[in-house]
Amino acid sequence: MFFSQNVAELRQFYLDAWHKYQLKQTLSALEQQICQVLEQHPEYHSWLKENHLETQFHPELYGENPFLHMGLHLAIQEQVQTNRPIGIQELYLKVIQHVKNLTPHEIEHQMMEVLAKTLWDAQKNKVAPDENAYLLACRKIFDK
Repeated sequence: MFFSQNVAELRQFYLDAWHKYQLKQTLSALEQQICQVLEQHPEYHSWLKENHLETQFHPELYGENPFLHMGLHLAIQEQVQTNRPIGIQELYLKVIQHVKNLTPHEIEHQMMEVLAKTLWDAQKNKVAPDENAYLLACRKIFDK
C-alpha cells in the first residue's frame, strides 16, 4: 500500500494512476486496484479532471469525500487480502457465498461504514482502532 501523511501526494497518486490507465500504460498492482475502484465509481471521474489536491471535502458542501471513499475501498480490499484483522477474510468470503443479493462492491460499502466509524472512534479517543470490535460489528451487519 502507498503511505503518505501528505493528502495532496496521496490524491496525486490516484490522479496519476487514472491518467496512466486512460493512456493504457502499464500499471503497478496498486494502480490497477485504484483504477478498478474508480471504474466502479464513474461519479468520481469528474473530480479527477479538476484540481482537488488540497480541497477540504466538508460534507455540507460536497457530500462525501471521493478520495476518502476510494481509500476505504482499498483498505477493505487490503484487509481481506491480508486477513487483518484475523477473520475478516473468512467473513467476507462467507458473505459473498451466502448473501446473493449483494455484489462484492456492495459488501465493501457496508463494511466501509463500519471501518469509517471504527477509525473515527479511535481518532476521537486517541487510541488504536479496536480490531475485535470492528470485526464483530462487520459480522453483525451481515447476520441480519
